[in-house]
Amino acid sequence: MDFDLSEEQRIFQKAIRDFAEREIAPLVEKAEEEERLPLELFPRMGRLGYLGIRYPEAYGGSGADKISECIWAEELFRICRGIATSLFAHSHLGTFPLFAFGTEEQKARFLLPAIRGEKIAAFALTEPNAGSDVQAIESRARKEGDGYVLRGSKMFVTNGTLADFILAAAYTDRSRGFDGISLFIVERGTEGFRVSRKLRKEGSRSSETAELSFEDCPISAKNLVGEREGAFRDILKTLVEGRVVIAAGATGVARAAFEAALQYSKERVAFGRPIGQFQAIGFKLADMATWIEIARTMIYRVAWMVDQKKKCTAEASMAKLFATEMAEKVTNEAMQIFGGYSQMREFPVGRYWRDARQLKIGEGTSEIQRRIICHQLGLKTD
Repeated sequence: MDFDLSEEQRIFQKAIRDFAEREIAPLVEKAEEEERLPLELFPRMGRLGYLGIRYPEAYGGSGADKISECIWAEELFRICRGIATSLFAHSHLGTFPLFAFGTEEQKARFLLPAIRGEKIAAFALTEPNAGSDVQAIESRARKEGDGYVLRGSKMFVTNGTLADFILAAAYTDRSRGFDGISLFIVERGTEGFRVSRKLRKEGSRSSETAELSFEDCPISAKNLVGEREGAFRDILKTLVEGRVVIAAGATGVARAAFEAALQYSKERVAFGRPIGQFQAIGFKLADMATWIEIARTMIYRVAWMVDQKKKCTAEASMAKLFATEMAEKVTNEAMQIFGGYSQMREFPVGRYWRDARQLKIGEGTSEIQRRIICHQLGLKTD
C-alpha cells in the first residue's frame, strides 16, 4: 500500500495552493465583510481547469482523480471556507449530476460553460420544512404538454442569489416515494422563478446563500436531467461523493486554525518564554496535528475507493463525520490558545471556528451521518 502522493498529485497540490494564496487570499477580508462572493474567480479558475477537477479535458476539466479533488478542497478551504463552499457547490453539486447522468445536449448547454466559469451553477434540495428528511420535500413538477410546471420553494441554496442555472429536486410522482423525485435544470429568467431572499449567516459569510421560490415555472422536457424521471439515486451518488470533498475541506479549515495557533504559540511570550513551550499548550498542538493527520489519511482512502469504483457509502459518511467534528475541536483549541485575541476580528481564528461549526450541519448533519453508518452496519436506529 502506497501512502505517497504521486508526482502529478504533488505538482497539482503546489499549483492549487499557490493559486489560493495568490488569487483568493487577498479577496477574503472584503468578501467576508460584504458577504459577497468574488465572481471574478470563476473565469480565472475556469481557464486553469480548476472548476472541473475530475471532469475530462474534453469538457474543459483537469481529468484528475478523486484524491486530487480532495487536495483541491483542502487547499481552498484552508484559505476561505465561504468562497470554497461556493466553488464546491458550483463544481460538484451543481454540475456532477449533469456530467454523470445528463444528456450530451445538457452537457453542451450547461456543463461546459460552467467548467469554463462562464455560467454559475447551484443545487437545490433542502426546503423550509424538509432538510435531512428528503422524502418530505413538497416541490412538485406536473407534466403539462411537452414539458413540466414546477412549483415549490427551496432553502439554504448556495449560489442561489447569482446562479445562471439551478438543479432543483421535485416530485414528478409522489406515489413512488423516493423514486418519484426528479431533477430539473431551472435557468435564471425562467417565468415564475425568483430569489425570495438572500440569507445572512454566522459562518461561511462570503458564500451567498438564498431561499428560492418556483411559482408554476414552465420547464422544458429537455431540462429534465437525463431526460428521465426518477433521479433520487443520482442525487444520492452526488451527495456521497460530495461528503468526501467536504471532509477534505473541513481538514483545510482545521489546518488553517492549527497553523495560525502554532505560529502564535511561538511568538506569544508569557512568564518569560513562548507559550508553546508550556505543556498545556504544546499538548493541545500535538493533539491537533494528530487529529488532522488521521482525518486526511481516512479521506484519501475513501477517495481511492471512489476512484476504484468501490462502494463507500459508510466510509464517506465516516470521513465526513470524523473530519467535520475534528475541525470543530481543532478550531476550538485554536481559540483557546489565542485567548482574548481569538475574539478580535483582526485575527482569523474566530472565522475558522464559525466556519468549522457549520460543517457539522451542511451536507448532512453529524446525526444523519451516524444514521447512515448504522444502516450500513445493519442496525435499525429509527
